[in-house]
Amino acid sequence: MSREGLLDGQTALVTGGGGGIGRGIALRFAEEGAAVALHCRTATASARETAGRIRESGGRAVVLRADLTDEDACHRVVTRAAEWGGGRLTALVNNAGVQPVRDLAAMTAAEWRTVVDTNLTSVFACTQAAARLMRDQDGGTVTHIASVEAHSPAPAHAHYSASKAAVVMHARSAAQEYGPWGVRVNTVSPGLIDREGLEEAWPEGVRRWRRASAVGRLGRPQDIGDACVFLASRLASWVTGHDLVVDGGVSARPTW
Repeated sequence: MSREGLLDGQTALVTGGGGGIGRGIALRFAEEGAAVALHCRTATASARETAGRIRESGGRAVVLRADLTDEDACHRVVTRAAEWGGGRLTALVNNAGVQPVRDLAAMTAAEWRTVVDTNLTSVFACTQAAARLMRDQDGGTVTHIASVEAHSPAPAHAHYSASKAAVVMHARSAAQEYGPWGVRVNTVSPGLIDREGLEEAWPEGVRRWRRASAVGRLGRPQDIGDACVFLASRLASWVTGHDLVVDGGVSARPTW
């Protein structure tokens, strides 16, 4: 089922594999030859449907459930993915996350911690576990899914923006410290990604994004999958500690 075989022989774990972006990443990894473990917490049916599509196309896939706000669960799901992969894990994509809307003035510490634990602490714990495995198998790659909001905050997203900015800096730090182990760590920062019902739920936001985009459209899950495939492949062998913004040129738009 591979297009170019950029990931032939790899075993990848994609967290948040039940969501739209996670699905796009998992499918593109499988198309390029990787065996894919899809993590999910609650979106089990969606993750299983994606795994089924991969198997029907001749690939290998498995679904693993875990609550990644639990540090031990992060380590377990990484270990399970490697065991399923025959003892090897060559790529981790930290995609699991939440994006609630809450004014900063009304936000509670508990709401703040939920976002930070889900979006940031899970990235730390999963990466730590994966890097230890990769050190003993001649290296690997880790890609965090951040956001354009790591660079440009949006109203009522203070906790989300802060967590994603921290994810970018974690990747830079991890690139330095895990580099000697043969582990490359990068981030992908998506812009607005289309999903079912988005235009009906937020028509003005979609219109504004299209006007701001240099290419005149929203992103697609496979656009993020393409970026992740590149960073996990031999084509990016000298790329680490980098934040790859995938937003259709919106961040290149003048702000004055």
